[in-house]
Amino acid sequence: MDDVRSDILLPSGRSSRLGLTGVLTGLLLFLSPPAAVPHSGGPTAPRGSAYMGVGVRAHDGGAPLAAERSAGLRVTQTEGVDVSSHQGNVAWSTLWSAGTKWAYTKATEGTYYKNPNFSQQYNGPYNAGMIRGSYHFATPDTTSGKAQADYFVDHGGGWSKDGRTLPGVLDIEWNPYGASCYGKSKSGMVSWIKDFLNRYKARTGRSAVIYTATNWWKDCTGNYAGFASSHPLWIARYASTPGTLPAGWSTHTMWQYTSSGKTVGDHDKFNGALSRVRALANG
Repeated sequence: MDDVRSDILLPSGRSSRLGLTGVLTGLLLFLSPPAAVPHSGGPTAPRGSAYMGVGVRAHDGGAPLAAERSAGLRVTQTEGVDVSSHQGNVAWSTLWSAGTKWAYTKATEGTYYKNPNFSQQYNGPYNAGMIRGSYHFATPDTTSGKAQADYFVDHGGGWSKDGRTLPGVLDIEWNPYGASCYGKSKSGMVSWIKDFLNRYKARTGRSAVIYTATNWWKDCTGNYAGFASSHPLWIARYASTPGTLPAGWSTHTMWQYTSSGKTVGDHDKFNGALSRVRALANG
């Protein structure tokens, strides 16, 4: 019997004549659910789905190159990782064995989201021997900096001087849900960040780390230099060097250099030996 053939419209918009087997195979592929991957952001991204570096590749580009090839940094850099709910239960012992010595976990976003995997992702690295911390994904278009700092501290963003807990991080970067600068003017954005940082220090006694990308910082704060003297910088750039830093910072403390690191999560380098990571934890 002759194979039944039919015209179908391919995803590209071109039509093609395929056999019945091809038609059925194409339909199965079309109907199959996509693999679970972090949402890349955009106006239709569900609230709560953001993660550290959600906009870096889309806006800055760059391939995840080996950080060890970078020039102009301290000779010793200490490997770290950052994770969010997208990674689920993390194999911390595997990461530890691979040389990862510190970790940050997403705790909160805005004043509406708490990471459902936070306990495993925050206590897991501690139990594996790592130095750990947590981060807050900022949404300056939803509530005040003060309100978000309180929400962060109340839901995993606190700090204790145990030598194993790092200060909290303000993840301030491209908006995955709309306008890149969250609808704020440059001065308005600086005021919002200041509001968050001041409240975080009042609640914890520590200065929060600022995670950002240079291009976003220039576009959305006007390259404001006023936070550099008090707040460590975690720079995001997927390339062989951290590149140009935001105004005011002469060096970075941490560097997110790839979004596809070994085992799981985004991978990072602390600009110094493990003793310097401990020093930051101790304050």
